[in-house]
Amino acid sequence: MAGSRDPIEDLRRIAFLLERANEATYRVRAFRSAAKALAGLPAEEIAARAAAGTLTELAGVGEVTARCVTESLTGEEPVYLRRMASVEGGDPGAAADALRGALRGDCHSHSDWSDGGSPIEEMALAAVHLGHEYLVLTDHSPRLTVARGLTPARLRRQLDRVAEINEQLPAGFRILTGIEVDILADGSLDQEDDLLARLDVVVGSVHSGLRDDEARMTRRMLRAVENPHLDILGHCTGRRVSATGVGLKGAGDASHSRTRTRPPSAFDARRVFAACAEYGKAVEINCRPDRLDPPKRLLRLAVEAGCPFAIDTDAHAPGQLDWLMFGCERAALCGVPAERVVNTWDAGTLTAWAAAHAA
Repeated sequence: MAGSRDPIEDLRRIAFLLERANEATYRVRAFRSAAKALAGLPAEEIAARAAAGTLTELAGVGEVTARCVTESLTGEEPVYLRRMASVEGGDPGAAADALRGALRGDCHSHSDWSDGGSPIEEMALAAVHLGHEYLVLTDHSPRLTVARGLTPARLRRQLDRVAEINEQLPAGFRILTGIEVDILADGSLDQEDDLLARLDVVVGSVHSGLRDDEARMTRRMLRAVENPHLDILGHCTGRRVSATGVGLKGAGDASHSRTRTRPPSAFDARRVFAACAEYGKAVEINCRPDRLDPPKRLLRLAVEAGCPFAIDTDAHAPGQLDWLMFGCERAALCGVPAERVVNTWDAGTLTAWAAAHAA
């Protein structure tokens, strides 16, 4: 074990940092239980089990904790510990402020063409006021009838209207064309391919069948991520959480205000995030206080997988465009590197990145 770290101490340190971050008790317990299980074993046996891949045969040691131990034994600081420690000794608030300052736009927004409460012009001018360089307009697709999803004909008319509005907006700002397209039950995208190809940015989200079993949901999401027209995987778990203190009703956001809470969908996050990293598709960090999706546990998995990210408000009203800080705070806590956040890029770089997916 020459040159190795102390894997038991690393596990205990992770547990401590999880506690300090007020993470769920079961997550803290997983690392403390693993440390306790290994503490009674000779160092040679721990090393042998790590080499043979049998650490998880020990009661109290799971896949994540076993991987941390294996990394420690090679002398490498475990990735999990590195993520947790990334804000240690610093100010997570300062890191979030820096990330918010680096954002140049928002890749997920809605207007009154679907279930938003304000005209496109008002959404754009609010984005200008916030200092954005661009706003991606992503109204819903046809199957989401409750949200007045855009038929192909209506989407074509919207593209013409966006072109007209862009001629009237202040220099240095523009609306980018987009859609929040439904990921259908078979993983296909709910809009014509030729229209998707015309758009600057395509966000794909699951809005139906959210209680599908894990295998089915995983297949569905993998097929969507592999689709060359999809650029950003929107609110990946579909969960709804309590948004105490934040008014969501009365903002032309009826589809959101009707639902209070909803558990996250079940899917193989490691496989889905690995596919996002492989195909260069961004995982959305949804800033809505009633979503905050993905949960921090999954967000850290996506960081570890090497995914790009998009920090988006999913705004349905002008004032909601100022929700970016909610996502920046979670990104900072989970160690999301700013250079992997696609809306820290200028509009040209962002649209080139998206276009490359279909090239």
